[in-house]
Amino acid sequence: MTTVGLEKNKYDAVIIGSGFGGAMTAYELINAGMKVLMIERGGWVERGPHNWAENASIDLTPFYSWDSPYRALAGGNKQYMGAYSCVGGPSVFYGGVSFRFRESDFQNSPEIVTDSGAEWPIGYRDLEPFYSKMEKLLNVAGEAAADPTEPFRNGGYPQKPADLSLVSQKFKEAGKRLGLKPFQLPLAINYSQNGKQEHCILCTTCDTFACAVEAKNDLATVILPNLMGKGLDILPNTVATRLEAEKNQVKTVHCYDKKNAQELKFHSPLFILSAGSMGSPHVLLASELEKQNPGGKNIGRYLMRHVNAIVFGIFPGKADKEDTFHKQLAFHDFYFGHPSVKYPKGKLGSIQQLQSPPAGLVKSELPNPLGKWLSPGVKLLTGLLVIAEDQPQFGNHVGINPEKRDKFGLPELTIVHHYSQRDYAAIKVLKKKAKQILRGAGAWLFYVHNIRTFSHAVGTVRIGRNPETSALDENCQFRGIDNLYVVDGSFMPTSAGLNPSLTIGANALRVGKYIASNN
Repeated sequence: MTTVGLEKNKYDAVIIGSGFGGAMTAYELINAGMKVLMIERGGWVERGPHNWAENASIDLTPFYSWDSPYRALAGGNKQYMGAYSCVGGPSVFYGGVSFRFRESDFQNSPEIVTDSGAEWPIGYRDLEPFYSKMEKLLNVAGEAAADPTEPFRNGGYPQKPADLSLVSQKFKEAGKRLGLKPFQLPLAINYSQNGKQEHCILCTTCDTFACAVEAKNDLATVILPNLMGKGLDILPNTVATRLEAEKNQVKTVHCYDKKNAQELKFHSPLFILSAGSMGSPHVLLASELEKQNPGGKNIGRYLMRHVNAIVFGIFPGKADKEDTFHKQLAFHDFYFGHPSVKYPKGKLGSIQQLQSPPAGLVKSELPNPLGKWLSPGVKLLTGLLVIAEDQPQFGNHVGINPEKRDKFGLPELTIVHHYSQRDYAAIKVLKKKAKQILRGAGAWLFYVHNIRTFSHAVGTVRIGRNPETSALDENCQFRGIDNLYVVDGSFMPTSAGLNPSLTIGANALRVGKYIASNN
């Protein structure tokens, strides 16, 4: 094993992680003329017809990595869980849903925050111009002014959404009969035939699949390649294991090159950590940097992941008779609560249309021969994803077990997570409403799948005004270290009731602009 220090490469900043936080911070730094090294523990996802295969859903690919398994002491879908890692982060496999948080999501909601001390030191107006910029960079397709809870925006969406499928039209009509206001999801997918990029062919393998034709506007398709010729170097298949600090400065990041089995180290005047809401506290705790932070006891704490469930409708015949893309609609009528809901009062969350589940994933998740026997039946299913905002709780956390280390030298990451009574009550309401919509669209029976992964994990290294209750200041600078910033979803004090990716990206643009202006 060799230790290598690449002294000849002088970088203005080192970014750990290539997801929304890392990529969008890099965008601002590169466009300010800085030279940036990006370290990514996963590899590039090759695109082609193999992405349409039954076993191409992310959990069945090598990009659901078991290199450093997480141990779920409570709250996981299994005792040991893998982690998503590839260039572009989870955006490569996400469904493209690109929501702005609502204006009041940045304000203190007592029914959500309770005694957690969570607070947003920034408001919606601070992020609005960066939301607009994100939507343009991702070429988001949506319909402005159709969402009854939509915050103010300067301008419309860059693209119009695709026409509704037949099954989506049924869902829309069912919602309207219930007095609801369905609208089309804002999606980071290219529908225009502009000759510059392949357009969406409306296939059924989008959410949880990499796009075979690169029509989904993920970071590895539309952002990172454009930065690589301008000053960005990406080092894939490289694991950041430790940040070495002297006094109030990080001097070195220690890494492990998986391909060549080498230890590497890089030096820089600036470090940006964006390894995800599980990965970033993992690196911070492994580096013992919590000891230098006045809010260090909170690092890894207040883990949120939404209360997610999929309510499947079982239809008398094939649910999607067109075999086409139909993750298209959303219902926000219950986002801020509803007069018909007695408990819980206040914010609830969102309801979003979902594709029928991949047969390969059903086979994988259910034991043989049950999975093989039931997988053909997925053609009878389509459903709605319900997302309830969860409460930040000190007891929900990630930690490390120094007594057990992986092959890279990282201590084992442990997870403890429990939902609150209010969390369960909120998701119960949304499940009931989802069933009403599905029944109106023709479903005979229902199957509810409670999601126990951490795909929407946020909150473990949160921002705030109070140094004792938050590890980051309002610019996502790590307290006690002058040259370290954390820009992934871990910065969020609350989770809202929406997909976090656009907010992570918008905040990273904001922080990247701040860093570039002050260095």
